[in-house]
Formats: sequence, C-alpha cells, structure tokens
Amino acid sequence: MAPDYDNSSEARTTGSKPWIKPTIVPLRSGSLNKFGKAHDSSWTDAIDNVPVKDLLDQYDSPLFVFSEQRLRRNSQRLKQAFCARYPDVLLAWSYKTNYLGALCNVFHQEGAWAEVVSDFEYEKARGLGVPGERIFFNGPGKKPEALRRAVAEGARIHIDHLDELYALEKITKDLERSLDVTLRLNFDTGYTEPWSRFGFNVESGQAMDAAWRIASSEHMSLTGLHSHIGTFVLEPKAYAVQARIMCNFLDEVESRTDCNIDYLDLGGGFASMNSLQGIYLPADQVVPSVEQYAEAICDVLLELTHDREARGMKRPTLVLETGRALVDDAGYLLTKVIANKRLPDGRRAVIVDAGVGQLFTAFWYNHNVVSTRLLSGRPEETVIYGPLCMNIDVMRASIMLPPLNVGDTLLFTPVGAYNTTQWMQFIEYRPNVLLIHGDKSVSVIRRKENLATVTASELIPEHLVRACPQGDRIGGGDTISVSDAACEK
Repeated sequence: MAPDYDNSSEARTTGSKPWIKPTIVPLRSGSLNKFGKAHDSSWTDAIDNVPVKDLLDQYDSPLFVFSEQRLRRNSQRLKQAFCARYPDVLLAWSYKTNYLGALCNVFHQEGAWAEVVSDFEYEKARGLGVPGERIFFNGPGKKPEALRRAVAEGARIHIDHLDELYALEKITKDLERSLDVTLRLNFDTGYTEPWSRFGFNVESGQAMDAAWRIASSEHMSLTGLHSHIGTFVLEPKAYAVQARIMCNFLDEVESRTDCNIDYLDLGGGFASMNSLQGIYLPADQVVPSVEQYAEAICDVLLELTHDREARGMKRPTLVLETGRALVDDAGYLLTKVIANKRLPDGRRAVIVDAGVGQLFTAFWYNHNVVSTRLLSGRPEETVIYGPLCMNIDVMRASIMLPPLNVGDTLLFTPVGAYNTTQWMQFIEYRPNVLLIHGDKSVSVIRRKENLATVTASELIPEHLVRACPQGDRIGGGDTISVSDAACEK
C-alpha cells in the first residue's frame, strides 16, 4: 500500500510537505480502518491550565491528577438540580468511590455528609472530623464493635439483614440508648437487575416483617428507608420506579406500624461521562444529565408526598449517595509510552507505564485516551497494554492512534471513580496523586509508594531474617552460590 503523501527526495529537500515514515497497514474485514471511523486528532497539554510537562517533570509517571474546581462544580450542579425540584435534599458523599482524604473534604466543605460501608470507612470519616450524626452507615458486613461505636456516636445505621437487627437490639439494650434506624430495601424496578443480596425484599413481605420487628423493639424506631438499585444506571425511568415503590412502601409501613419516616435514601448509581465496554454509542449520547435524573426522581416524590403537609407532616428528606457522577470526570491518569510492538495479527501495540493495577476500571470502561502533543502520521488500530507481567493488563483493547514514540505521554479520563480505592499494589508501586486547586497551585494528596511503604506491615520471624545463606544445599547435591550483596538483611 503506497503512502498518501509525497515521499520523493525532492519533496523532502524542498520542504513542500513534512516527511512521515511510511507504514503498511492491513485492512481487515469488519474492523476499523482509514475508510471507516475518522481519527479523533484531539490532544491536550494541560490540566486546569497547568502544563502536563511540568507535572511529569516534578512528580514522575504514571501520575493521577484531580481537579478541585471540577469536584466543586459537580457537587454544586448536582445540588442545584435536585434542590430546584424538591424542597428537602441531602447529599452524602460515597466514600467507597474515592476515599482520599483531600477529596472527601472537598465534598464535606460543599455540605455533603459521609456515606460509608465498612468499619474502615467509618473510621476514615471520623478521622476526617465528620461527626457520627452526619454519617450514613451502610453495608452488609458491619462488625459488632463498629455497630456499638456507631450507636454511641449517633450515626444513621441502615440495617441490611436480620442478624444485624438482632445485634442492634442487644447493643441498644446494653447501652440503654434509643436509636433511630433505617431499613434497606430491595425490589425489582424492571429496568435494572435487582440487588437482592442487600437489604430486605419488598415483594416477598420480608421488608414489612422487619419493619414490624423494629416497631416492637424497646429501643429502636424506624425513621428511614433506603435502597440502591444498581450502578451506572443509564435509564432515569428506573429511578422514577424506585421512588414510586419506596413512597408506596412508606405509606404502607407508616399506616401499619405507626412509625414516622423522616427520609428516603435513594442511594446512587448515576452514570458518569465514561463509555462502558459493549455500548457502541459515545457517552454523550447515552449518559443522562444529572438534571434528567433529578426530574425523574423529584416528579414522583412531589406527586406521592404532597398530601403529607395537609396532614401536618413534612415531606421526607431525599438523601442521595452519589459518587461516580461527582468525581469521575475530575480525575486524570498520565502515563508514558515505554515500548512499541507489532502483534501477529498486524495490529500495533504500545506498552505504557500504568496498568490495570492502577486503572482497575479499564476492565469495564473504554476510557477516553488522548495524547499530550499533536501526533502526526496515519492512525491505525492500536492496543494499549500496561507494564504488568499478566496477559490481562489491557488499558484499551482497541483505539485508533497515529504512531507513538517512546516517551510520549497519554492522558486517560475520566478516571476519578473506583480507581484509587480498587487499585492494587501488584508488581508495580502505586503512583503519586495530585490535586490542582483553583489558583493553579498543586498539592500531593497521596505520595507514591516505595519499598518501605509496601513492606511496612510485614514481619519476618527471627530465623528467617537472613534470607539466603551462602552455600545452602539443595536436592541432588547441587550448591547455590549467592553473593554477599544478595543476602542483605
């Protein structure tokens, strides 16, 4: 295949066109090629007007970068979308989405409470100064000690199963303390797969049985209902159905148990502007806006709670535990090309210095990938691999890119959700994480790891301190010869 530019010596010497190394690209039936999808030549050399080169020169690669301005704008937009449509809204930051302290505190400064799902996350929130009464404690694995502390500190505990209910009955009795509790529900909306492993089922009557048990408790009162219908939910109508089911259950449980429900917690699951693998339309065509989610939820709540005020009751507070939609597009990953390869099927591959150990969400997203400089040359299908010695370390299975040189930098985004919580210290150290502030100053909010940080929790028994004694014998009479330098304590 001849190149589509003048490669003659005359053109190269006269400068009529820049010379580009010619390439031969096989055209495979059914795949992307130069006659199909046009190459997106976008590139970016700065994040929040801070040059990428400056960041990498100072903090090395790979590198996570977050935008404080974007975090605050996202939070304010979400609150505005819901508060403009419903009179009483409370946002609780989902710690599991990203529990880096600096980011949590940005959302707390914006007024968000903490939503946690484990003993660790509860301790994290308390350590950041969040009082117990501003913590929603979710999750199926709360330990007795954590429950006792949460009760003593006035946390909002969402009961997940009967054994937890029994444990709370005992704790409140021992502490002689009254406790307002929330019941977690599960049900079928018809739009998402029911998350039936969490909470009490509505359709089977299990949830009402649990409500009766709480109503008969000496120390507990049922004051909240909670459900979470899924993650990365692309259909706002699913939330409309969720809100309707929860309002109907609210009416039923109040009439049958004489409780008073103060708040409805609709969980999270709003999608971010990422592209799920297997969905071929771009994110901006399939991901609803926060305003669309708000309209679907609030229209139903307004319809089904309007008569409460006439009966001298307030509408229930709407609680949202949004995570991904707030933080995902505020996060970026910078990574450098360390090698090029040609695969047996003819596709080009590049190896970068960040892998799925750092970018766990690469397993289910096709993240947007752009260069930090203008690339030239013919785009071709490219596989982006990470540095791990594992075949699954694929950062992008297929993307059209021009040729890349060793040392070129790629930017992955959005990557702010579920990466710095699910990342692994596997084969490679985890990198620096930065936060760019509104005045363009930069802070390290998590230092990159080294051998000392990775091994800080290890203990070696005394008889194993010297790892490789010289002259040890192995089977067959062979002798292993090891240098003194390799046998350091």
